[in-house]
Amino acid sequence: MASAGLERLRAEIAEIAALRPVGRVLAVGGGTIEAGGLSVRACLGDRAQIRCSAGKLFGAEVIGLRPEAVTLLADCAPEGVSIGDAVEVLGQTGIAPDDSWIGRVIDPFGRPLDGRPILRGTAERPLRADPPPAAQRRRLGARLETGQAVFNTLLPLVRGQRIGLFAGSGVGKSSLLAKFARGVAADVVVIALVGERGRELREFVEKVLGPEGMARSVIVAATSDQSPLVRRRCAWAAMAVAEHFRDAGRQVLFLADSVTRFAEAHREVALAAGEPPSLRGYPPSTAHQIMALAERSGPGPEGAGDITAVFSVLVAGSDMEEPVADILRGTLDGHVILDRTIAERGRFPAVDLLRSVSRALPDAASPAENALIARARRLLGAYDRAELMIQAGLYAAGSDPVIDAAIRVWPALDGFIARDEPDDTAASFTTLAAILAETP
Repeated sequence: MASAGLERLRAEIAEIAALRPVGRVLAVGGGTIEAGGLSVRACLGDRAQIRCSAGKLFGAEVIGLRPEAVTLLADCAPEGVSIGDAVEVLGQTGIAPDDSWIGRVIDPFGRPLDGRPILRGTAERPLRADPPPAAQRRRLGARLETGQAVFNTLLPLVRGQRIGLFAGSGVGKSSLLAKFARGVAADVVVIALVGERGRELREFVEKVLGPEGMARSVIVAATSDQSPLVRRRCAWAAMAVAEHFRDAGRQVLFLADSVTRFAEAHREVALAAGEPPSLRGYPPSTAHQIMALAERSGPGPEGAGDITAVFSVLVAGSDMEEPVADILRGTLDGHVILDRTIAERGRFPAVDLLRSVSRALPDAASPAENALIARARRLLGAYDRAELMIQAGLYAAGSDPVIDAAIRVWPALDGFIARDEPDDTAASFTTLAAILAETP
């Protein structure tokens, strides 16, 4: 135990550089800073530190290179920066996760946000690592217990699966993510809170997640007031933490809230770097950034664990065709849509089952279970198509036996979707079979 602590201390000391390249500020404007004297020393993506004449320090990142100057984007508004201020290049900075981080809240640089000291791990990981080689990755694994009836049965989640959670604001997205954090079978849960409101962090930790969920979780948080560099880094840093535990052979649940804010942060950085806007203002590199992040999760190679991932997406006005939702939906192994209309009538989670898909099916269920899932979907679909007539009193009982059956079981099925399931998957299917027992 003492040797492990000594190794961590050595890692901290090793990060202290004796010499650093230093340049000078040449120009400030348009949200960026130009620095001279660093063109042959700085690399794209390097971290930098700007030391103002008044002694204030600014973090920054190199986002552009020219023979005569480098372009920097600061982590905050560069007020106080003047011509001639010193710019130190810190080089590429990753993150060094450690098993002792479980139960902690950190920022995207690995610094504690919960007021307690923290030590870096012995090995630094890159923020933007490559995914495991495609031909060496295992297939999707066994079905996971989730603690929720709908995900135990109708929308199964399996080990190594990546799903998207698509929802507008205030529809119960954060509460559902917290239920995943508490209920899904995993060794470690890594949660990326990208661009969250600052006042909600403590509430999420203490009330929504609770001691039970926090006991096996690592939270990486960047609040909405922070620079787009920090918000974008949050998702990368959280994935690097998840990869650390995966490579140690653990089963990891990765929860990202949200990919939309990650894409918005990347858009701000890319536009500042001169990349032209494209689809609805997003630069062309947005699609690659989202897909590269998603590909890092999923099944690991032989000898490693898996990263089962849930990526949330904010969809304004339930527009599933907006760029971020469209890119991510085509990349993942399933999507879950939360509907505001369902939330407004008080059923949570507000899952729109007919528009949601788990690509783990049919392999994740037995033939008998797949038959139950198909029958439940058929009845819910029949009720959905006839709902307007039913509510208006225009449907005559006996006109259609399938609709008659759907009307009988709809309240029980709707309640089943909202049910927190303390029992295992087999018990959830037993309950579903009982509901559907008298239907055609």
